[in-house]
Order: sequence, then structure tokens, then C-alpha cells
Amino acid sequence: MKAHRVSLAALALLIIVAYAQGAEKKHKPGPLTGTWECTAHGGPQGDLPFTLTLEQSGEQVIGSVESPMGGTEITSATFKKKHLEIHIDTQQGSYDLTARLKKGKLTGEWTHDPDKGTWEGSKQAPAATH
Repeated sequence: MKAHRVSLAALALLIIVAYAQGAEKKHKPGPLTGTWECTAHGGPQGDLPFTLTLEQSGEQVIGSVESPMGGTEITSATFKKKHLEIHIDTQQGSYDLTARLKKGKLTGEWTHDPDKGTWEGSKQAPAATH
């Protein structure tokens, strides 16, 4: 009987540890989380650098964009099956960006009616902590 209680206690401990590890994995940031240095091509002013600061949790993405023209929060964004979709509402109109994540790089298209073009971005290495 004592061995049965020990087995049940060991099983319960294993379940708790497995659940805790599973919960930790859920909090792991997605591959888009971080700072992305990007360039838009095809606009009226030529190539335009911009920075995306993203936080990803599952399919949900939040963040902001900064460029020489200013900065703003992303209105909505999703990441499904390695495809990113971003929508940004500004005083100058709406911007839509789509991209595919491949080998740590984002490449895709942007639109800001009537303009459209392509863009790409690379994730910056996290800042070193001391």
C-alpha cells in the first residue's frame, strides 16, 4: 500500500512538472518579437528605411513603426503560417504590409493607396544585458 502512495505521489509530481513546462512554453515570445530594421521600395520618395518593434504571442502581433516621416502604433497585425499581415491607420491614410518569414527575414509587399511596392526586414540581435 505504501508503494502505491509513493507511485501516485511521483505521478502527481510528474504531471505538475510537465504542466509547468507547458505553461512556460506558452509564454515564449514568437519569432517576430523584437526590433526589425526594414526598407520599403517603390514609394514616391524612393527607398524608405523604417523600424518595426513587434511583440508576438501566438497569432497576435502588436507593436509600432518608426520612419523618417514619424512613428505610430500598429492598428492590427496577425502572424499565421509564416505570413505576417500589418494594418496601420495614420492621418495620411492606411498602410497595409504583408510579408513571409523565411530564414529569419521578412519579405513582402506594402500598399498605401494609390502607391504600392515591396519591403524587406531583418531582425536585430537583442541588446546585450549585463
